[in-house]
Amino acid sequence: MDRTVIAYVIYLAVSIGLTVWVARTLSRNGRIFLADVLRGDEKLADAVNHLLVVGFYLVNLGFVALYLHGSGDIDDTRGIFEALSAKLGVVLLVLGAMHLGNVYVLNKIRRRGVLEREQRPPVGPQGWLPPTAGA
Repeated sequence: MDRTVIAYVIYLAVSIGLTVWVARTLSRNGRIFLADVLRGDEKLADAVNHLLVVGFYLVNLGFVALYLHGSGDIDDTRGIFEALSAKLGVVLLVLGAMHLGNVYVLNKIRRRGVLEREQRPPVGPQGWLPPTAGA
């Protein structure tokens, strides 16, 4: 078998394994955070969590597939390691960037919700208005 094909198979196996592991980890541990962001609505938190996981898989596996194309033939075992380290390093950076982006957006939503819960009305109630004669 050609060394380039061996490198592709290893790259796909490791990249897909990493993507699945990261998605499961984020889904399991992010559920509590989502429930807090969404003010305790468990059903909505589960639905959003599932949608985030599906989007995560689509973007990352799409990137892994597009990034499979190599720059040339691999001639020796050293070339396999060099190609794999470069490709897997980029995949890990993309996974990390996606994770940080998700956490940043969810934290912004959470902060906005906390501020809304803590805000008081600008003017407190002054009293009741008398009922009108026509009502």
